Amino acid sequence: MFPAWGFPVAVIATFTSIYFLPSPIDPEPFTFEKPPPALVGSLQVNKKLQSGQRIFTGQLKGPESFTADDEGNLYTGTVDGKLWMISGDQLHFITQMGQNRPECVSPEEYLQDSYVTCGTWDSQLKGSRTPDYEPVCGRPHGVRMDQDGNLIVVDSYFGLYKVNPRTGEKTLLLSSEQGVDGIPFKFLNGLEISKNNLIYFTDSSSKWERRHHKYEVIETNHLGRLLTYDPVTRTARTVLSGLYMANGITLSPYEDYILIAETSVCRIIRYWVSGVNAGEKEVFVDNLPGYPDNIRLSNKGLYRVGISTTRFPSFFSPFLDALGPYPFLKRFIAKVTPLSFYSIFLHKHGLYLEINDKGDIVESFHDPDGSVTWTISDVFEHNGKVYLGNTELPFLVMIQ
Repeated sequence: MFPAWGFPVAVIATFTSIYFLPSPIDPEPFTFEKPPPALVGSLQVNKKLQSGQRIFTGQLKGPESFTADDEGNLYTGTVDGKLWMISGDQLHFITQMGQNRPECVSPEEYLQDSYVTCGTWDSQLKGSRTPDYEPVCGRPHGVRMDQDGNLIVVDSYFGLYKVNPRTGEKTLLLSSEQGVDGIPFKFLNGLEISKNNLIYFTDSSSKWERRHHKYEVIETNHLGRLLTYDPVTRTARTVLSGLYMANGITLSPYEDYILIAETSVCRIIRYWVSGVNAGEKEVFVDNLPGYPDNIRLSNKGLYRVGISTTRFPSFFSPFLDALGPYPFLKRFIAKVTPLSFYSIFLHKHGLYLEINDKGDIVESFHDPDGSVTWTISDVFEHNGKVYLGNTELPFLVMIQ
């Protein structure tokens, strides 16, 4: 017979053995000063995003960021390392950012009818359905059009590129291996181009790659950077370091400051580029109702912020808030929980915000049950339509 003291001894032995296992993360304490904001006023839950429609279902997986040319064509990159042009209702392949290998799935296979059903996406897309192939296939994040009609692209794994949208020819401007100031890039992410053609971009972490971004969020380190590249002098420099998962960026209309999403701590900071405050950093908006991704300026002069994951009541989001001050608990959980497991607890609530130049949230757009979309990465207005990007979902959402 199993002795009465055997069970607690076994439990203690199990926890002790786990305690001495190495943890994949080395977190720092971080305490949110306030609970998530109440869903009232400008944050009142609505169903505005449910008027959107999914397009290119099964053909675009994770269209994360957008840009457009003077002819009205739309450009985006997907999670399998591909760049695409959208012309009307037609999808055109431009180039593969990484290696052109079968694991990344050919564009011809993409456009077959058998790949167009969202429900069968994961069972059909071979190796690219797992993040293990991202360092091989590439992952274009920020995409912008420069003054010469070329695409400027930050690939999370390979570096900063110029791409001819007509021929697909790629020119590497700055490799991730080379990095800036002696620090290689690990997770290139946000991108913006100024009126004088200066390229701003972010490296979310000097430690974690994009495929491990959940560790970056849980660890809550401050290893992100804002950087610039001058295409005339072909030189780059660090503008700002010590950022918490630096993500999407945008310049103000007068380009006197730049906004930077610090995803892992749910805030946006403002860095003054010029004027009497040049070189200073300040919090622009804090305690967001979720984890911010890209920031885009609307035609109304408001900043549109995609929310990748909400902090609304669910197991995972308040759980992360509560864990913040306790690094030892984060280490323990990371030891026993597979990285893919965290997605189970994410609340499928689509959300983006409109924020004015004072940092006030003036309106919010919701899909409370994720019936149309969630994990919103980018909100891009183009030809009277709004396109909602996402990080990994197999479709693009358009709102007319």
